[in-house]
Amino acid sequence: MKKTILSLAIASTFSGSAFAMDFGQKVEALAKAQSYSLFGVITPLGASSTTSVSAATANTDPKSLITVAPGLNVKVVSADASLGANIDMIALWPNDTAPTHLIACNEQGGVNVGVQRIEIATGTVQNIISSGLTSCDPAHRTPWGTVVIGEENGANGRIFEILDPLTTTGVTVSGAGATTTTSDPAHVAYRPAMGQLSFEGVGVYPNGVTYYGDENRPGSGNPGGAYFKFVPATLWMGGAAITDLNNSPLVAGTIYGMRVGKRSVSTDYGQGNEFGRGTWIPVTGAAPLNLRSAGATLKLTSYYRPEDLAIDEKALALGNVRFCGNNTGDDTPGGDNHFGETMCITDGTLAQAANTLTLSTPEYQPLVIGNVDFAMMDNIAYQPGKGNWLIHEDGEGPVASPPRNNDIWSCLDDGADKDNLADACVKVMTLNDLTAESTGGVFDATGTRYFLSVQHNITGHGVILEINGW
Repeated sequence: MKKTILSLAIASTFSGSAFAMDFGQKVEALAKAQSYSLFGVITPLGASSTTSVSAATANTDPKSLITVAPGLNVKVVSADASLGANIDMIALWPNDTAPTHLIACNEQGGVNVGVQRIEIATGTVQNIISSGLTSCDPAHRTPWGTVVIGEENGANGRIFEILDPLTTTGVTVSGAGATTTTSDPAHVAYRPAMGQLSFEGVGVYPNGVTYYGDENRPGSGNPGGAYFKFVPATLWMGGAAITDLNNSPLVAGTIYGMRVGKRSVSTDYGQGNEFGRGTWIPVTGAAPLNLRSAGATLKLTSYYRPEDLAIDEKALALGNVRFCGNNTGDDTPGGDNHFGETMCITDGTLAQAANTLTLSTPEYQPLVIGNVDFAMMDNIAYQPGKGNWLIHEDGEGPVASPPRNNDIWSCLDDGADKDNLADACVKVMTLNDLTAESTGGVFDATGTRYFLSVQHNITGHGVILEINGW
């Protein structure tokens, strides 16, 4: 039965006008014909939406802010007027299996709310960090039962850790750099040991080894953003969640920067050597280290605005480190035509990645190369079960002529073929608000519930949606 259905799909794909397609178009058409089995949708979307709903429409029906592929459904988690206007990344709490709350960053200035919790069942919003953060962006739950959040704030971005996020309320952050304090240090603590940069993508592994990039673009001959690894002085060995932030693995450790180029005893690095295998370079000095400055000084390999990253859970289940993330590039109309890329970094086994005596070997390979229809990749999420990657655009389509909305794509991982690239990508969502972007995407453990934020949308307040139906 399955073979018959597949044969019919293939025959339908290549019948009639399909014979006029070139080979690449035939591959795209075949992926669309098999979208139900490959991507979990009845059929993918075609052209990006050009619609831009009004504030009145979006307030009456927040679901109108997005169009999803047939088979998917949209549910409003919260469109409360108190929800931050720039809700960004989201952590599920207390776990991915049966989450009751979302812990979310708000990417606005220091006088605005920084971190909020949203009850999934009711949409009720409460403030965790009320003020003092600048452009809170990443939010991730840790294996030891806390939440880490970071600031996308140039060379001054900081990492904080939150204990007991369901009862911690109204915390304020003061100071900068080494003088940073919080009004409730028992529940919200600054982590200077992890350095300072523009935090966007953060991947926390079960032993506490953490990877992150600097959301920085190149300019005037200076490098863009580099990738770093933090190895805790005391690795997390598992067990009950911590009850004291002083026991977090993120209190102390060593930072390493990635420098690609192994040839000639690892001296063959620099411009033009951005793919392949490399080395981890220790970053030394007093905390908090200026990692953006260190990236230039140590000649770390840098990229065009590293954004979000997500852990490959299939690789992790086998004990290996692989995470994938995005470098946006810049697709400003009439500009660079640098459409961005999705890449993956491997770093050996989890034990090898944590070994500070025999350093692991990182390897950087592209997964998706952007194009005019799929540009400036920003957020990324791994889909449990299918192993696909959902990738959000933050491109300049809304200012193009004619304008188009940003989309969300589902991409297969690389298969058994000889290249390292995703085998196919299809468009599964498109916004209906030319003022907005989608962000914060995260799946639950089943891979069938997807939570996302429609950031800086036309309503002037946050909107968080749940997409299901895969």
